[in-house]
Amino acid sequence: MAADVPAALELLAAGELTVLGQLTEASNAALYCTVELAGVSAACVYKPVRGERPLWDFPDGTLAGREVAAYEVSAATGWALIPPTVLREGPFGPGMAQIWVEPDPQAAPLLALQSPRGPEPGWLPVVEAELEQGRRALLVHADDERLRRLAVLDAVLNNADRKGGHLLPAADGRIYGIDHGVTFNTEGKLRTLLWGWAREPLTEEARRVLDRLAEQLAGPLGERLAPHLTEAELTALSDRVAGLRRTGTHPVPSEEWPAIPWPPV
Repeated sequence: MAADVPAALELLAAGELTVLGQLTEASNAALYCTVELAGVSAACVYKPVRGERPLWDFPDGTLAGREVAAYEVSAATGWALIPPTVLREGPFGPGMAQIWVEPDPQAAPLLALQSPRGPEPGWLPVVEAELEQGRRALLVHADDERLRRLAVLDAVLNNADRKGGHLLPAADGRIYGIDHGVTFNTEGKLRTLLWGWAREPLTEEARRVLDRLAEQLAGPLGERLAPHLTEAELTALSDRVAGLRRTGTHPVPSEEWPAIPWPPV
């Protein structure tokens, strides 16, 4: 269903939500649901605004809107990296509803621990980790073009929480990113496990996407984001896109903010 975007958006926006359970590992209220419309149904996650925990660096009650804004930016890239997402009324009030993506158990791993002597072919280093009994290992991620696109999107979104568990390889061959409530801060807060391309030149594809985003932010995309973000956050978003276009490289970890999310998975 995630790949059929128009049908998924209509189903999410107008379908009947039925709560089946709660995702207990989520830091905010995240409810596993079905959504049904005209005999068509799908699984989805519903995050009501009233279930959001207050954060010191984000205004209260804004996380659901940030998830929708992240989806809108993802859709504008043409990469379809975030499952279809809408803001709607639900059983517990307004909240975010997003098509559920079931990870493919047969998919190749995206993260691994390898010898600290260096990454194996096809992998890129993230950070050296200390394990039990003083052993050390190198945390690596796959040198995968799908992940590289997501790294660019995260830099645009200023994603403060790209954990390994937020990367979902789907049976259709796509990799989806989820959980984008802590995005679009005006201060640099990029925290991710996808640092393997730091300082490397952006691909030509990424440059074209950033050019298109810059144009759309000044027009229809900016209008769609305005209900969910402040004027300062929209300005900061445009500035990040402009900065990536100017440097032409993937960003590097900040020295003023933890670069790796915790827990990493």
